[in-house]
Amino acid sequence: MGVCPLRVYRVRLAAWPQKAMIWSRLVKVVVQVKLTPDAVQARALERTLPAINEAATWVSKVAFERFGLRASVRDLRKLSYGELKAQGFGAQAAQHIIKRVVDAYTALRANIRAGNLGKEGSPRRRKAESKPIVFRPNAAHTYDDRCLSWNYDAQTVSIWTLDGRIKDLRFACSPGALKQLIGHRKGESDLVFRDGKWFLIAAIDVVEPQVFAPQDWIGVDRGIVNLATTSDGDNHQGRRLSRYRRWQARKRAELQAKRTRSAKQLLKKRARREARHAAHINHKIAKTVVAVAQRTERGIAIEDLGGIRERVTVSRDQRARLSTWPFYQFGEFIEYKARRAGVPFIEVDPAYTSQKCPVPWCGHTERANRPDRDHFCCRRCGFAGLADVVAGINVRTRARSAWVFVNMPDPTPT
Repeated sequence: MGVCPLRVYRVRLAAWPQKAMIWSRLVKVVVQVKLTPDAVQARALERTLPAINEAATWVSKVAFERFGLRASVRDLRKLSYGELKAQGFGAQAAQHIIKRVVDAYTALRANIRAGNLGKEGSPRRRKAESKPIVFRPNAAHTYDDRCLSWNYDAQTVSIWTLDGRIKDLRFACSPGALKQLIGHRKGESDLVFRDGKWFLIAAIDVVEPQVFAPQDWIGVDRGIVNLATTSDGDNHQGRRLSRYRRWQARKRAELQAKRTRSAKQLLKKRARREARHAAHINHKIAKTVVAVAQRTERGIAIEDLGGIRERVTVSRDQRARLSTWPFYQFGEFIEYKARRAGVPFIEVDPAYTSQKCPVPWCGHTERANRPDRDHFCCRRCGFAGLADVVAGINVRTRARSAWVFVNMPDPTPT
């Protein structure tokens, strides 16, 4: 088997420090605060959010009957604004409901064009195109600065409801989140009701620092047994996470066998808890990798694993494990943390990274180089090592080649 050619799928703008200062780039960060309403305030919120979503479902039905999937804000305003006002919604709230419906249909059309709902005529796509969009009773709703105002000193908000304006609604958050809100929050926030608790989620834009020119690269290999292994030999194992998920799977099976309403509610609660646990683990690992790269003035390179679930086939007993593998989330965490720290970030071709010999003068690529999951042994030169570390080294080597390529001077015009 010959040596695989180098193919770089994507190179972020962060890889060009000399070009990064041409314009200011922003990192979008989500800040979540917990609302602590009293009994009266809670009743007002509990009445308002389902009513908003019921009205949005009605507007969606009108839009679908008159315009199919191509409604515009102007058309829907003529048909539904008066009715929304008659139902007790304020002018700005009615405008937001209409805009939210239009945005939902815009997103649906984009998913259809991208093929995310299957090919034309597929059952999933036909189902999406044949009926109006329905909004869940407790789906999140967007508030702008006319419907929601913040008092950071007192840590309270003033928010519009169907029962009038609620003032002095307290919220709680960490000191770091409060500092981000004070310094960067602008525009809209989402009101969310989850697990019996109220939250406000604000998306803020933080200016990226200048990206430094890397002295070298850290290659990161992602896996299931070892969540992340770097070219330096640092290994972040996923055994505890795997054990936790197996335990959750057993509990999930026990609850599913009961088939009661309370069991279904508990299943949803457990699913969210498991997702939070996996995100926490990914945050910790990503933070560690980015901190090492920033301290040593190196960039971070990972494999582009887009579409891996469609490309890779596994045995029946491994399917659930592969489908719940949070590799994409981990990659997203590394990318945005690197951008916030000014660390260069790059994604390279993952082909044969665990089968190629990392010795520069060898480079032999063969499946037999990896006799088992954990070990690597080159059949040509005899180089041996841990398979995940070898993969990280190959990722680092491809990042070096990509960096040289993207920083080549432009050819002089003749």
